[in-house]
Amino acid sequence: MIQLTDEHFMRIALREAEKAFDAGEVPVGAVVVANEHIIAKGHNQTELLRDVTAHAEMLAITGAANNLGAKYLGSCTLYVTLEPCVMCAGALSWSQMGAVVYGASDPKSGYARFEGNLLHKRTKIKKGILAEESVALMQSFFRSRRKK
Repeated sequence: MIQLTDEHFMRIALREAEKAFDAGEVPVGAVVVANEHIIAKGHNQTELLRDVTAHAEMLAITGAANNLGAKYLGSCTLYVTLEPCVMCAGALSWSQMGAVVYGASDPKSGYARFEGNLLHKRTKIKKGILAEESVALMQSFFRSRRKK
């Protein structure tokens, strides 16, 4: 039987990030879980869609809201390989996401670099889950981009 841990769901988010990597997108992946079931997945698609808002988190939030038929996701957990940016943090706040679990911190563009909590006041935060794997994928992506 599969153990439904934070690491389990983060590994699935990492697989989403690998899809982004393979498509030439910044490798960030996300999954939304409700009642231990994945209800939405997403990976960065800003290049494919020519849309700067097509971040993994944004696509996963939209998918989850559509799946549940509701705009509020208080009973859900978002697993994402990289700390959300300010835009995504705003969307997570508006959706009232119950919990956010992320892998790698993003001191350059992550929401946590700003004073105060940009997420909803009831959102639980857990960081550092499979961070090394997330960082390694990002570093590999940017190394490959510099060689071109």
